[in-house]
Amino acid sequence: MRYAIVTETYPPEVNGVALTVQGLEHGLRARGHDVSLVRPRQANEDADSCGKPHELLVRGAPLPRYPGLRLGLPATRKLTVAWQKTRPDAIYVATEGPLGWSALRVARKLGIPASTGFHTRFDEYMRDYGAAFLAQTALRWMRRFHNGANATLVPTRELQLFLAENGFNDVVLLPRAVDTKLFDPARRDYALRARWGVGDDGLAAIYVGRIAPEKNLDLAVRAFRELQKSRADARFIWVGDGPARMKLQQENPDFIFCGIQRDEVLARYFASGDVFVFPSHSETFGNVTLEAMASGVPTVAFDYGAAREHLHNDVHGAAIADGDDDGFVSAVVRIGTDAALRAAMSMAGREAISGLRPEQVAADFDALLQNLVARRSPSASPDAGPQAEREVA
Repeated sequence: MRYAIVTETYPPEVNGVALTVQGLEHGLRARGHDVSLVRPRQANEDADSCGKPHELLVRGAPLPRYPGLRLGLPATRKLTVAWQKTRPDAIYVATEGPLGWSALRVARKLGIPASTGFHTRFDEYMRDYGAAFLAQTALRWMRRFHNGANATLVPTRELQLFLAENGFNDVVLLPRAVDTKLFDPARRDYALRARWGVGDDGLAAIYVGRIAPEKNLDLAVRAFRELQKSRADARFIWVGDGPARMKLQQENPDFIFCGIQRDEVLARYFASGDVFVFPSHSETFGNVTLEAMASGVPTVAFDYGAAREHLHNDVHGAAIADGDDDGFVSAVVRIGTDAALRAAMSMAGREAISGLRPEQVAADFDALLQNLVARRSPSASPDAGPQAEREVA
């Protein structure tokens, strides 16, 4: 089969969407399919850059509040020419930017089956950035976008139910996986811990992700300060970057900021932590939850997304009811001060996600795309969009 993947973000950019898209692309290739990738030129690529042979690069623009990321600009004509020349059997659109809208428009025009991925709760982001009055507008905008495709892929049953209840059509569950060969407790690095000022019996709380307002980081700080009252030797390790880093660093000079880390280095940082503190309310999934569990690190997170799907409370860490900030703080303190409990949770967490194989996700993704191809009637008019295109009032 010949597939096309359209995305606004892709490695070396580091975020959950970019890494998930790359995993899907590589999974389809490993299954023997021809996969083309459509993405914006990145900051280090000039206007003459053509990318790799399987890539189609389009114009982009900086994304506000997200330094280093770019927004794909409309590319309807370029995609029409490319897909008329080499027609995909099906496409997957990972992001809802102008490039994604162009891709769906061209797919409808050419009669190409299309699926989308729901990766980001922009309606929640509106609240995090002080524009709660725009939350419903954002939800309607996302609904119109995703209902223009033949299927919308989501990583959790919780999100599948939420979207179905809010007028999204053809919402399909596609679970996420984690590379357990990469994220492994065996990568624990005592020399790295020593550089953090953490001894063999010391305690390293760790956060991995974007350092930004939508991640609810004030709660992480509060929880760690409470933990320090019982563990004065504890250190808080921050892996990532974002607009809130400078202020956070200025206000907490004892915190250790390590910047963005990738691949084996990131896996080493994960495995060298003792408790993963993840206070975000706005994750659609939260890949880092699976990565922490695979690394044998007990995790404290709110009970939704990946945590609801895979993290059993008091077994692999703590899954806290949404809104229970005091419970979140108490869980960080309880787990951080009990070495025997952390050891048991470490083993249980690693075992719990050992079966989430990327190969199975790729097989499921492939089957879903092939089903879209099979469902398209040969007599359907290329210009007729799917029934899901209709907006729900």
